[in-house]
Amino acid sequence: MKTAIRTLSYLSVALCGSLLASSCSTAKHNTLTEKEKAEGWELLFDGNTLSEWKDFNGTTLTQPWHVVDGCIQANGDGSDLSGYIVTKKQYENFIIDWDWKLSYGGNSGMLYHVIEDPYFKVPYVTGPEYQLIDEEGWEKTNAPTKLEEWQKLGVDYAMYLPDKSKKKVNKQGEWNNSRIVFDNGHVEHYLNGKKIVEFDAWTDDWFARKNSGKWEMAPEYGLGRRGAICLQDHGYPASFRNIKIKELPRRVDNATITLFNGKDLTGWDQYGTELWYVDDEGHLVCESGKDKKYGYLATRDYYNDFDLTLEFKQLANGNSGVFFHSFCEPNARVHGWQCEVAPKGHDTAGIYESYGRGWLVQIPEEKENILKPGEWNTLRLRVEGDHVQTWLNGEAMVDIHDAKIGAAQGRIALQIHDGGGIKVLWRNIRLNRL
Repeated sequence: MKTAIRTLSYLSVALCGSLLASSCSTAKHNTLTEKEKAEGWELLFDGNTLSEWKDFNGTTLTQPWHVVDGCIQANGDGSDLSGYIVTKKQYENFIIDWDWKLSYGGNSGMLYHVIEDPYFKVPYVTGPEYQLIDEEGWEKTNAPTKLEEWQKLGVDYAMYLPDKSKKKVNKQGEWNNSRIVFDNGHVEHYLNGKKIVEFDAWTDDWFARKNSGKWEMAPEYGLGRRGAICLQDHGYPASFRNIKIKELPRRVDNATITLFNGKDLTGWDQYGTELWYVDDEGHLVCESGKDKKYGYLATRDYYNDFDLTLEFKQLANGNSGVFFHSFCEPNARVHGWQCEVAPKGHDTAGIYESYGRGWLVQIPEEKENILKPGEWNTLRLRVEGDHVQTWLNGEAMVDIHDAKIGAAQGRIALQIHDGGGIKVLWRNIRLNRL
């Protein structure tokens, strides 16, 4: 939970930590049966080391987590801005199962699809959370403050509430078992063997909840299609054991997705003060505004592996672009990679990295004449893992492999370059997931 007021004394926290440590047992824990191994389960904790874990946004493990009597244990030294550890490996679709025990009034959580980037200072602005909290103890410790329903045990934090009739928790100080299933956007939470939460991510209902509550000011929350698993030390001792995960296959719908409906900007988010609108002929128009700054129109969804085609017509200047694996800050600073759209002589269909390495590949000089200024052009962009290919008007332009692109994910975004005087039309923006 992100807003808890902690009033436990350091003495009581230390006492709770010692009680948790003394109650952990190594007998028959942190192991997999032969059947589980055959089914594809893997341990994220072997009972002895934290070799699968590291600091959030770090390369090594320095946070105050330790192995105590066969348990991963949080000391309770963390805060809202610190105390998070994440798996070294990213996961997309999975079942994760774990045992947990909290100190009196304890507050922790299991997060997933956490995106690591220096811009994101804490994991919960990207990763959904299965809330872990001793409700009764927390409210007694923090009286008269009461927990909101969306802060209680088992919730999809600040999004979906559990079925109270199925929510059975063991006495404080005893072990409980939890499970998250994330199967191609379908999500289930279990508590002690009972399913308590079920929903589908990235639906209209999901976006409505995301954009109207706790995450209204966290635009990248929950959009990741893959990411790290994260444990939270939120200032209370907590113990975990038997953490195991089974990866599930990605299901690809081969249906073509129309990203622009020809009527309005449904499905897109605008960044900056430049102009985006639909004209009378059903074209998407990007046009410089009075501020003459950068502007972006980004898909509300992430698209990682895809084959995108669109048409564009440059009416004035034409300095624009198609970003991918990207996200935007509220001030219209973009993170990601650009498939260039620019006037003749300026590498349309080349690949540029924003706020990083700059040009990854420019097009050959002899291909500059493929662009048709003032006419409709067809651009194709295919991204699969670290492999990026582009075509302009049916002609191959770029074919590169780049590990940094392969490790990233994000939105597709159209750009208005700064400087003013730009007007570009777009139509037939279509995509197939790979």
